Amino acid sequence: MTAIPFAISARHKGFNRAEIVDQNFIEFVQLWHGDVRTPPRDDDAVLRGSVLDARSFGELFESQLISRHLDLMARVLRVQNKVFYTIGSSGHEGNAMVARLTRHTDPAFLHYRSGGFMAERLRKIPGMDPVMDSALSFAASKDDPASGGRHKVWGSKPLWVLPQTSTIASHLPKALGTAVAIEQARRIGHQLPVPDDSIAICSFGDASSNHATAQTAFNAAAWTAYQKLPAPVLFVCEDNGIGISVKTPSGWIANNYQHRTDLDYFFADGLDLAEGYAQVQRAVEHCRRTRRPTFLHLKTTRVMGHAGTDFEVEWRSIEELFAVESTDPLLRSAAIALESGLYSKDDVLNLYEATRQRCFAAAEAADSRPRLSSLDEVMAPLAPYTPAAVKAEAERTDYQDKRLAVFGGETKLPEKLPPRHLAIQIGQALHDLLAKYPQALVFGEDVAQKGGVYTVTKGLNKTFKGSRVFNTLLDETMILGLAQGYANMGMLPIPEIQYLAYFHNACDQIRGEAASLQFFSNDQYRNPMVMRVASLGYQKGFGGHFHNDNSITALRDIPGLVVGCSSRGDDAAMMLRTLMALARVDGRVCAFLEPIALYMTRDLYEPGDGQWQFAYPSPDQAMTLGEGRVYNEVANDLVVFTFGNGVPMALRAARTIGQELGWQVRVVDLRWLAPLNDALIAAHARTARRIVVLDEGRKSAGVGEGVITAIVEGGCGATPLRRVVGADTLTPLAGAALLVLPGEADVVAAARSLAGNDGH
Repeated sequence: MTAIPFAISARHKGFNRAEIVDQNFIEFVQLWHGDVRTPPRDDDAVLRGSVLDARSFGELFESQLISRHLDLMARVLRVQNKVFYTIGSSGHEGNAMVARLTRHTDPAFLHYRSGGFMAERLRKIPGMDPVMDSALSFAASKDDPASGGRHKVWGSKPLWVLPQTSTIASHLPKALGTAVAIEQARRIGHQLPVPDDSIAICSFGDASSNHATAQTAFNAAAWTAYQKLPAPVLFVCEDNGIGISVKTPSGWIANNYQHRTDLDYFFADGLDLAEGYAQVQRAVEHCRRTRRPTFLHLKTTRVMGHAGTDFEVEWRSIEELFAVESTDPLLRSAAIALESGLYSKDDVLNLYEATRQRCFAAAEAADSRPRLSSLDEVMAPLAPYTPAAVKAEAERTDYQDKRLAVFGGETKLPEKLPPRHLAIQIGQALHDLLAKYPQALVFGEDVAQKGGVYTVTKGLNKTFKGSRVFNTLLDETMILGLAQGYANMGMLPIPEIQYLAYFHNACDQIRGEAASLQFFSNDQYRNPMVMRVASLGYQKGFGGHFHNDNSITALRDIPGLVVGCSSRGDDAAMMLRTLMALARVDGRVCAFLEPIALYMTRDLYEPGDGQWQFAYPSPDQAMTLGEGRVYNEVANDLVVFTFGNGVPMALRAARTIGQELGWQVRVVDLRWLAPLNDALIAAHARTARRIVVLDEGRKSAGVGEGVITAIVEGGCGATPLRRVVGADTLTPLAGAALLVLPGEADVVAAARSLAGNDGH
């Protein structure tokens, strides 16, 4: 599209660019004096040489106008506190073409400038109202069909638009993951919730394409295609040339992506419906036919600034603003409408004003609708929990024939075998779960033929073959993106993160994406998963910070995330059953921390005692969320609260304390670290004469702080207490690691300190 010519008048130099853009359209139509053609029939080309037919143009034009007037309405009503979001789609209305040329069953992950896309996609199901639906979202109404008033997001359950809040491309990995999942479903016999030939659509801005998370997705897409594996994802880069106020170098997107191997590039003019339609059509058809990752470079512009608070006249010249506004795609669409003969000037202006009135009327009506008014309402979709249903699912045993086939007969069932250590019992539990859930997948770095760095997944690949147990590229962000994609398509992913420190590379995939989906979709969409993480310190022979990270603060801070940590094999099996049930029944996102140092631990007190090996629990045994394990429950001289490596450490220290001080020591293994069971902690604290909180994490922001808070708020703040905790430092190599981590001697010393205070 070429810029529409205007003279720069005094009016064009005003402060309120929304008013100027609005008036530009009206003036353009009023002053238009081009040749008028005989109106085409509905199925004829809207203009000679275009593949866009007249009927489609008319509907696309209406969708563009709806998007524009929603933006204009938001700017006006925000100052009246009737609308609460002003990032708009103006200049991007050409993305309506992508909506028209794809199906409403193609899962779509959209960035915030997608008003045109949504207005057009809502046409695909009769009776849907893009104006009222959007107005309810702008107004943060409880009746908002996308998020229930929690955020202004583009989303729709019936239209397969999964709500995104991303501004930095963090939704790209899960879009690719969804595309991969669509193809993988047939290989594992899974029934998809969408047609088998669906594609995943993902839109983002040119500035966001530079983000590491975007690059992760592009690289993984190419990595997949290079191996001749299908990945039908349509990356739509809406290139408006600027990110807030930072300009994209001219030609950067084309130069950077045009020749990338295994990322098929297409350009389309999103400013011109007549020209761009065929270009978008080629990209969509290519993606659907070839099942290859496709990069659609959609030329757009940005008018009216980044948002209502972005006063561009303060940092851009009038000449520059004028040049940008003259490329407004609605001006070109108006010209097509007039030149084609489909519309007269009065027709265009009447439609424009009628759309304005419709948007304002919807906004006023939405303002009168109820908003979220209580904390319970706000949090309702964040972390649903139905205990009875979860318990029933966790203890379900209607898959005995599959178990017998997987384990090789009755005598080889794990519950019939001798007690074993943690790594073995986790592996047995994973075999069990993959037998129980045919839609479950185990994947990550080295989990297949090698069986994991610590052999925890040994044998899974052989038993369940490569389509259900497989290696990924070494990229934690993409591993978690795949997990979300599989979950979106109705599978139960069990991704493995090889080390806890590696999770921090990809934290936002859980924090900002997976764990927020139920909240921002009002629990209409769920992406359940159980993320296994080899975790914590004390590992011998393979040390240093990245293999002994003891900080779980980032996990515990994520709203809605369930975090469990087992210290022994039988607990691990039961916790995994509960976590999978939480995922299956309530759609929960779960993290399971596996203490590396305990994987192979067999003994508790002396070498060869075998007291840290436990029998595998029968499949009808599970564990309630929040349920702890208590050792020596009747003891009350000292209660030690701990988890993970701290459990056998506390038990050994308890024996020494008993010998030295004559105390009976109770050890409480929390097992569930998020949410913490405050009631459990308070109940044990109330019967304790003294308390030690043993936290192998760091002093600041660790689990111990939450435990102490529960003790104090439970009315036990006066009970003598000591905290034994790691130092606020990274973990060094070799024996120096033990200088920064708590040990048995520290627990005993804390007990001595308490004894000194009470005269014992």
